Formats: sequence, structure tokens, C-alpha cells
Amino acid sequence: MNIKNVHPFFMEFIQVKLNNHKQQLLIILNTQIMELKKSQRERVKLRIGISGASGFGKTHSALLLAYGMTNDWSKIAVVDTENSSASLYSHLGNYNTLDLSAPFSPERYAKAIKVCEDAGMEVIILDSVSQEWSGTGGCLQIHEQLGGRFQDWMPVKKRHQAFIDSILQSKCHIITTTRRKIDYSLDIGSNGKSKVVKHGTKEITSDGYEYELTLNFELINYNHLVRASKDRTGLFMNKSEFIITSKIGQLLLDWCNQGSISKHEVNARINECLSVGELMKLYKEFPQFQQPLNAQFQSKKQQLEKLSNIENFSQNGISKSTPQSGE
Repeated sequence: MNIKNVHPFFMEFIQVKLNNHKQQLLIILNTQIMELKKSQRERVKLRIGISGASGFGKTHSALLLAYGMTNDWSKIAVVDTENSSASLYSHLGNYNTLDLSAPFSPERYAKAIKVCEDAGMEVIILDSVSQEWSGTGGCLQIHEQLGGRFQDWMPVKKRHQAFIDSILQSKCHIITTTRRKIDYSLDIGSNGKSKVVKHGTKEITSDGYEYELTLNFELINYNHLVRASKDRTGLFMNKSEFIITSKIGQLLLDWCNQGSISKHEVNARINECLSVGELMKLYKEFPQFQQPLNAQFQSKKQQLEKLSNIENFSQNGISKSTPQSGE
């Protein structure tokens, strides 16, 4: 049939039908994409912030944390915006550095992250992200160059959000360091006069940046003591101050991997245990399975204890096949 000879009414009818079929196909595809799943932590990638004043140990703490998460210095990359200061700690291990100089635009940070990902890094340290906000060519300067008006924030925030997205969507663990400054405000006193009020310290970056992180450590003094100002892991919140070591990184890595094992797999590992000590280690490693698999743990423990008693019985020479002295 020649389509030119088809009546316009039928052409319109055919077009409506095609559109209906197209919509139905889209609904089917969207239904297949949308899937309700049980919540589970499966090898999540950490987004960790470390903030503090100059000299408090941000870079050093970040490196120790990263090593604990990888146990391999060659899988760590430092994007260094602090005049190659990351190289001062090269005695710690053979980690990688990428020097990032001005302009500190959001796009250059995102590109640096991509370079580290393509190189096969496991942990990327951005030292520091304060430059992306307040440094030469950073967001504040971009806003000023656009005119400094309220409406000029829109394109700046869009570019800044793209940088944040590159952190959140990265396939690597990312640690960011942030400078802190004393935060002041101008208030009206009881006498009606203006006065400057100090409000502690504030991170030099965009407002709300902390909310994007899994965990945020605040260095509080020159002794490298930190406290957690935000903690989605629940490992450090409301705990006393401590010093970051590689063991803290290992603890965080264990937390990441806890959700990546199933009940069936833990049960299989219970059956493979060859000693009570090995079984207890497994029990402590997966607290989320202590109650659901309590019967299996107890049964295996009794089995191992029984085998241990039999071995000791035989080793002491007290068995039916071994004659006693005086016989």
C-alpha cells in the first residue's frame, strides 16, 4: 500500500495508536527498572571529611586513614592543592600525588578525581576542598566575576554541585580535608549596641557540605585529637576524642563490608571453623548474625569443644588402646 494514498483520518488514527503503544512500552520499561529491594549495605564507598585549623594534622590523618582502608600505599592518591605539602609525609609509604594548582575550579577537581579513578586508585584524598570554594578560580571568585549579584549564584551552585556529584558518584573511597576558620557574627547587645560574637570555628566550604558525607572528623588541637561531628556509621558518635590511626581506617573498611555477606555464607563459614577461637572471631566479626544464627554458633561450639576434649584425652595417653602404668 502506498502511504500517500491513505486518507488523513486514518493517518491520524495510526499516529494515535503508535503513540499509545509507545507510552505502554515506556511504562513497561519503567516498571522493569523500578524494583523494591531489602535494605542492605553492600560494599559502600565512604565519603569522609577531615577538617581543622592549619597545623592540626589533616593530611597526616587522612593518609593514615587511607592506608587502614587499603593496606596498600600504591592504591592511595592525594590530590594536592597545598603546594606539594602531601610529599612531606612520603616517609609513610609510596603513595601517589597529583599536584593541582590554580585555578581551583569545580571542573578541575572533578577531572582530578577521574584521573585517579582511571589509574586504579582505591582511596582518593582531596587535600583540600577549601580551595574549590574560596581559592583562586574557586566558586567565590567565579561568583564575583559574574557580577556578585544574588542571581549570579545559580550557575556557580550548578558547577559546584557537579563537583559534589563527582565525589558522591566516585567508585573510590574519598577523603576530603577542609580548613576551618573562626566564625563571627554581628549581634545587637542588651544595651542596643552592636557587638562581635564568636561562634567557634567553621569549615571553609559551601554550607551543608557536611551533610553529603558518611563521616566527618573535626581535628580540635595540635595533638591531632579528633571528634566526629557527623557519623552515619555509628562507630564514633558521642565517643571521646581520639587520634586517627590506620586501625580506624580498617575499622571503617570492616563496617563497609559487613553488609556484603549473606546469612547463608556466614552459616557456611561457621561449618568451616576448625577451632573455638576461630568460631568466636567469626561471631564477633558479624554481630548482625549473632541472634539469627545463634543455634548454629552454639552447635558448632559444642562440636569443637567435644573434639578438643577427645584430642586432649588421646594426647595424655589415657585411652583404651594405651595401657596404664602398672598394668
